[in-house]
Amino acid sequence: MQDNPPHLSTPTVPVALTINGEKHQLDVAPWTTLVDLLREDLHLTGTKKGCDHGQCGACTVLIDGVRLNACLILAVTRDGAEITTIEGLGQPDNLHPMQRAFVENDALQCGYCTPGQICSAVGLVSEGKASNRAEVREQMSGNICRCGAYTNIADAVEDVLFAEHREAAE
Repeated sequence: MQDNPPHLSTPTVPVALTINGEKHQLDVAPWTTLVDLLREDLHLTGTKKGCDHGQCGACTVLIDGVRLNACLILAVTRDGAEITTIEGLGQPDNLHPMQRAFVENDALQCGYCTPGQICSAVGLVSEGKASNRAEVREQMSGNICRCGAYTNIADAVEDVLFAEHREAAE
């Protein structure tokens, strides 16, 4: 098989990312979004591709601890970043407190939005911007649940948020 002539080859950019604690050295096409890199190249399919326009939040991941929509981010712009996906938060036998709260509060139905909801909720708690249910709902408003599990999602977030407030007060 003959290689493509240089003028027809796909240009790539070297990118170093730490994803779920594992360092990756990647050659990425400049137009590759972070959600596509995670799902297609690294097979981390917990991060969902929903609207592909940053409106549903299904692709929410934590980048350097901040919750962001991976569909709006070109992977090459995050060189050196630390990225946490749903796969990096916990394991089936050792769930992250937010994952456990979602299960305990039945905060999922079809489950499609759940990874993004959980990553967003983890970011919300670490941001410290919500101290009551209305603020939780406002801060989670960028994550759409088509099944309508909002009440249970807010319950789950409150469980973890208020547990952390209690621990900080003690």
